[in-house]
Amino acid sequence: MSEAAGRKRRTAPFVSLAVAVVVAVLFIVLANGKASKPDVTSSFLLNRPAPAAISTTLDGKSFDLSRRKGSWVVLNFFQSTCLPCKAEHPELVAFANQQASIADGAELYTVIKDDPDSAVAAWFAEHGGSWPIVKDDNGSIATAFGVAQVPETWIIDPSGVVVSRVATTITAEFLSTQLQQLRQAYG
Repeated sequence: MSEAAGRKRRTAPFVSLAVAVVVAVLFIVLANGKASKPDVTSSFLLNRPAPAAISTTLDGKSFDLSRRKGSWVVLNFFQSTCLPCKAEHPELVAFANQQASIADGAELYTVIKDDPDSAVAAWFAEHGGSWPIVKDDNGSIATAFGVAQVPETWIIDPSGVVVSRVATTITAEFLSTQLQQLRQAYG
């Protein structure tokens, strides 16, 4: 056997071991890693007036987003079959409770995306949440906001301008912090 072939035979196990260790570490990091905060996502709507959103709520009341001017508004697009939506729901409950205790707390609205009213009503009855649930029967609200998949959360400032979009699950802490930062920037 030549000297070069002998070196290759002795080096090959070490290279294989190094590759295996790198793959194992990468797998562990990806499997256990959690994002430290949700991604605030870009949108063509940022810093522009919010699209028209006129509908009714599950309890039959009228909803017109343009009539919410003067208040901070948080829209959360939701489906009762969406696992990330289900996972973030307790966080929205906590956020809504926190905002209810603040004099100028944000108004939270859930917008139903491609989901039967009865399924959403049953979900909220079982898991809580007393904020208005807006029907989007023809998908026009989701389309106007460019919602591709749920959950997705939007913040609209008191002048009716879209100031934030989060296209993943959120936590109450993140949403409260984001809202506070936007309030400070708003003046």
